[in-house]
Amino acid sequence: MSEYKDYNWNDDDFTNAHGVFMTPIIKMLPTDGSPILDVGCGNGAFANYLISKGYNVFGTDASISGIEIANKKNPQHFFVQDLAKDELPIQLQHIQFKTIISTEVIEHLYDPRKYIAFCKSILEKSSGGNLIISTPYHGFLKNLALSVFDAWDRHLTVLWDGGHIKFWSFNTLSKLLKEYNFEILAFKGCGRFPYLWHSMVINSKIKVE
Repeated sequence: MSEYKDYNWNDDDFTNAHGVFMTPIIKMLPTDGSPILDVGCGNGAFANYLISKGYNVFGTDASISGIEIANKKNPQHFFVQDLAKDELPIQLQHIQFKTIISTEVIEHLYDPRKYIAFCKSILEKSSGGNLIISTPYHGFLKNLALSVFDAWDRHLTVLWDGGHIKFWSFNTLSKLLKEYNFEILAFKGCGRFPYLWHSMVINSKIKVE
């Protein structure tokens, strides 16, 4: 997958971003009780919320501190993901995941193609399924506004170790997903005003012939 800078989680609180993407993603989730995998679950705040609502969710993350915090609410639902290996933790390898959620992760990765390939391999073992990704939104009007208000230095957060290094638009993320034969099912901009969105959510599907 990719190299990782530990976030060093201290608590199980939601981040500011959770309030932006949670509702759109929940509307895209299956309601049949099938297992859902949260790849890059951090401190497990979103996954544990979903579990409390009756969803069957498991999470992985490279952050040891995040996984320790996540497991306090739902033990054995969260596992450290070894980013040097292109496979799930052994405790999850037998589960047929038909849905993967990935929230505010792909913008941090040096090798997003490897990440998408990893998610695809998990879904292919289950004869296909859905990959739902949220990431900060970028587009012409938002980028123009950032320039007009001289906000790029703050927005790019270059002094945040382990921060954002990829800045996705709908077109670029869709192109990446299509490279791996995902079909785009839905797009939702969320937070702020249209085309100045804070984040975006893309629901995509991979089919296995």
